[in-house]
Amino acid sequence: MIVSTLQHIFTHISFSIVSIVISIYLLTLLVVYETLGLSNSSEKGMRVTFFCITGLLVTRWISSGHFPLSDLYESVMFLSWGFSIIHRVPHFRNQKTHLSAITAPSTILTQGFVTSGLFAEMHQSTILVPALQSQWLMMHVSMMVLSYAALLCGSLFSVALLVITFRTRIDIFGKQNHLLTGSFVFDEIQYANERGSVLRNTFFLSFRNYHMYQLIQQLDRWSYRVISLGFLFLTIGILSGAVWANEAWGSYWNWDPKETWAFITWTLFAIYLHMRTNQNVQGTNSAIVASLGFLIIWICYFGVNLLGIGFHSYGSFPLTSN
Repeated sequence: MIVSTLQHIFTHISFSIVSIVISIYLLTLLVVYETLGLSNSSEKGMRVTFFCITGLLVTRWISSGHFPLSDLYESVMFLSWGFSIIHRVPHFRNQKTHLSAITAPSTILTQGFVTSGLFAEMHQSTILVPALQSQWLMMHVSMMVLSYAALLCGSLFSVALLVITFRTRIDIFGKQNHLLTGSFVFDEIQYANERGSVLRNTFFLSFRNYHMYQLIQQLDRWSYRVISLGFLFLTIGILSGAVWANEAWGSYWNWDPKETWAFITWTLFAIYLHMRTNQNVQGTNSAIVASLGFLIIWICYFGVNLLGIGFHSYGSFPLTSN
């Protein structure tokens, strides 16, 4: 009774704080200048949200008697917890980054989704079906969900890198073309002056976008780090899942939709990591591959479950024993 009450308290607190933090982020988008007070309030809200999610997972673990990764409600909650961990990493290292603009909304949206009324039937802890009553549940599913969280964040960093890179290039080329277009209607002296103006404006444009270059480098560096960590988790999750599948179903690999898309995800990010070793295809080329991975992960994590076929077809529904 006490544990169930704590679950409701943590759920309502986290949902309330998520709503407040979303409002704060909307306010920061509306104001022209950065407000330090709003930024600090949102960070405090994210910190409280992390502790609420942690408390919710712990109390659900105690009440159910098994690791809380038996249905979609618990896995999305664990995914949100993974996002919040990644969000906190730069703060642990006392590094000032702009990555919270990606990690914080990811945590907010997933936690807001899981605490909404869509999962009302799954809020009550249930008994595991016999197939999932194994010690491999914690090892396999936790590694897979943590890998999804890390790979999704890394992919979003790459998407942001591509957007900033292409927009910066468009601004620079657009400014140069605008200045060069009118230079041919003047005589040679005016043309020379316009050429000098082009160089000066290009210099000032480059100076103004220097912080964009630093941001692109930061996104590229953190994208590689987070994806490398997620790839490690994904590899461990697939290997542990293969061992568990052999114990439960008598075969290490069955090529059902979930396993197939997990292999596609692993292959895609293996290609990304291989591209990172070649300096000729680093930067935007590898970021395009990582950005494609964002869609592939969601298909593997959520989309495949909608098919309702294969050994993992129970991933979107409560796993109860009648």
